[in-house]
Amino acid sequence: MAAKRTFSDQYVNVGAQQVATIYARALVDAAEAAGQTEPVMAELDSFVTDVLDGAPKLEVVLGSALVSAEEKNALLDKAFRGKASPQFLNFLKVVARHGRLDLLRPIHQAAHVLYDRMRSVVRVQVASATDLGEELKLQLTDSVRRMLGGVPVLETEVRPELVGGMMMRVGDTVYDGSIATRLERIRQQMIERSVHEIQSRRDRFSSPEGN
Repeated sequence: MAAKRTFSDQYVNVGAQQVATIYARALVDAAEAAGQTEPVMAELDSFVTDVLDGAPKLEVVLGSALVSAEEKNALLDKAFRGKASPQFLNFLKVVARHGRLDLLRPIHQAAHVLYDRMRSVVRVQVASATDLGEELKLQLTDSVRRMLGGVPVLETEVRPELVGGMMMRVGDTVYDGSIATRLERIRQQMIERSVHEIQSRRDRFSSPEGN
């Protein structure tokens, strides 16, 4: 599962993110060459959500410059040999040898960006004052598909402070203004269709021919 980003997220510095992307690309390319991309991505997800999130002290040790690469490799062997695939465990050891286990979370994020790109997936973060509802989500997905191409995947977030507004982010680009206006048109069209349908039913009901 991709790490979900929100509009208030804080990110690592650009240099660290670039290094993380190099490791992420090496992992994804190797997994793709072996025909194991999906299983390896699942392992990476599990490592972050089940191991790092569940054992913050372990994350501190793995990322510490005070612990040698040899000690980290021994720890990885003891904890994950037989549980992680040899390919994934070897990747962790390579990252440890270069002293970059502190970048595991940025690597996780970058790997998903690359994996999404391979599958033409476009992740779209949408913040709105209230829940959009399924019909509006479908219309927004279709609008993004026509505008950006690919396979849009919406990740919604309710933010009451927007007071009826809406914001959309694709990657590092935040769309407001024109997109919000376009979405408002969609909402207005939905309302107008509902009003028209109610009016038509009322007219049919009141017409002598309808009795």
